[in-house]
Amino acid sequence: MIQEELNSFSYKKPSEDTRNNWVTMMFVTKKRYNCFRKQSVINTCIEAFEEFKALGFEFGEMGFGGTHVHMSVNVPKKYSIQVAGIMLKSRSAKRIFEKHHGFRKRYPKGSFWSGYEHHESIGKNREESEAYIRIQPIHHNVKIIDDVQKTLTTFTAS
Repeated sequence: MIQEELNSFSYKKPSEDTRNNWVTMMFVTKKRYNCFRKQSVINTCIEAFEEFKALGFEFGEMGFGGTHVHMSVNVPKKYSIQVAGIMLKSRSAKRIFEKHHGFRKRYPKGSFWSGYEHHESIGKNREESEAYIRIQPIHHNVKIIDDVQKTLTTFTAS
């Protein structure tokens, strides 16, 4: 009787992969220069990271602490954490050097990120981890300068 109950159980496979690989990552700038004090640089870095959404990456919170960035990211299973870190660092450095030419003076060899990185699995503490990420500017007492140019929607004559 128990055998019949076990055999009659039907398992329905989910239509999509329900596993996740959420990790927190921290990347530090070379020589710990305060590169993330301007909103335009932060926006460039975020845009570069988000280019990876097309490859299956998912991003949660991102927090910039002046010399480093913390982020939560769901890395697709086909990439190791090490490869994902290299991909994210490489693309973001490339975009920063393209859009902010002054960085070539500070980093003439084109190496923006230091070799140090930290990553940790989030597990069930995602809210706790993302709360820590959100407070990075406050935690490191970083004042972000809003240097993003605003576009006018209407022209006014004086």
